[in-house]
Amino acid sequence: MDAARINAVTGLPAGAASASAAESLSGPKRILMVTDAWRPQVNGVVHTLERLTENLTAYGVDVEFLTPDRFRTLPMPTYPDIRLALTTPRNVRRLIGASSAQHIHIVTEGPLGWMARRHCLAEGQPFTTSYHTRFPEYVTARLPVPEDWTYRWLRSFHNAGQGTMVATASLADDLASRGFSRLQPWTRGVNIEHFHPDRKATLDFPRPIFLCVGRVAVEKNLPAFLDLDLPGSKVIVGEGPELARLKARYPDTHFLGHRPNDELAGIYAASDVFVFPSRTDTFGNVIIEALASGTPVAGFPVTGPIDIVGDGVGGVVDDDLRQAALAALDIDRKAAREVALRYTWKACTEMFLENIRSARAVVPAG
Repeated sequence: MDAARINAVTGLPAGAASASAAESLSGPKRILMVTDAWRPQVNGVVHTLERLTENLTAYGVDVEFLTPDRFRTLPMPTYPDIRLALTTPRNVRRLIGASSAQHIHIVTEGPLGWMARRHCLAEGQPFTTSYHTRFPEYVTARLPVPEDWTYRWLRSFHNAGQGTMVATASLADDLASRGFSRLQPWTRGVNIEHFHPDRKATLDFPRPIFLCVGRVAVEKNLPAFLDLDLPGSKVIVGEGPELARLKARYPDTHFLGHRPNDELAGIYAASDVFVFPSRTDTFGNVIIEALASGTPVAGFPVTGPIDIVGDGVGGVVDDDLRQAALAALDIDRKAAREVALRYTWKACTEMFLENIRSARAVVPAG
């Protein structure tokens, strides 16, 4: 992450993205996370929230969650694996009051997020948000809705808060150009002991092995990878609504479905190149998991890949994804792991706390 570029976009002072633990501890001790993305979903948002919560306890911060599992739910249209909460603003207001939270962080722009936003504005309660998903592109991939319409809707959602946390410099640049304000840097982390080159599994597929891990859904742009003329084998790990269709369309690809975390670490380490075909992710936790495993990354020059391996260390980005994948075969695997070592959950946690502290500092107390 280029801190200078992020600070230029966000207006944060130099060094704000790496606040000390002592500074972070001056913030609120009880935080309510409001999120429409939660278990049993398996995605980067849920993973980040789980790891963040584990690390916040070391700073004396208690975290409570307001999630769909506290309500009746219905499946999200076009994506039934995601469940949307069925509740009312009054009920959300009651639950927020019962939490005794000193700060509210709204993670997603779903029904719970909007109702929490409404409550905070009505009560004059400071809140922060985070931008995890390129929702306009997600919607346009499924419905004939112009991206500008959805961005206008999202801008009104996020700009009402005291700060919007974003994972990369390129995303901050893009959102700022679209009128989003008070953007704050918030990177991600990876468990470098769990995802490690020494955990290499045995994969009985022809070499080289090109791996992709993630939700098997339309917004992940998997055909851009699966259509490539590459030597060796293509491997997909993950589940999602597109799995059956893609398995039928690409019978030569090895679809392994969901794999437990220990097994996944071995698959990463045993692969030759990790291919990330998505053009709409805001970071890509799987990228740094692959890098920590010593596996070079190939991707398009878009948010996520360009921020993490855009300098050519640890991976290759190119508008020609085939060229990127083949060139990544020559990337030094030790250098790939070195890139991942920059991303720690400690840094992620301290940035999150500093963002809250600085956001609250600009609003009147009470």
